[in-house]
Amino acid sequence: MGSSTPLSQDDRRSSLQLYDIRIQFDTACTVMKLVPHRHEDRPGEVFVRRGKTWVLTGYIHPEDKQSGRVTSVDE
Repeated sequence: MGSSTPLSQDDRRSSLQLYDIRIQFDTACTVMKLVPHRHEDRPGEVFVRRGKTWVLTGYIHPEDKQSGRVTSVDE
């Protein structure tokens, strides 16, 4: 059985974003999506695929885009 590997801090840093959307999956087939909103003054969004839908799990606030820090939707 594979291990779960979430989007790393480097995966989420604004300076490393080349595309408008990033899809990543790990060896356990967990599918994650990052919508960084790179050049916009609004939070980036982190989703995980559950069943046939994308579930919002966190935000990367504009002040955190440089570091890639995610704030859980529960915070």
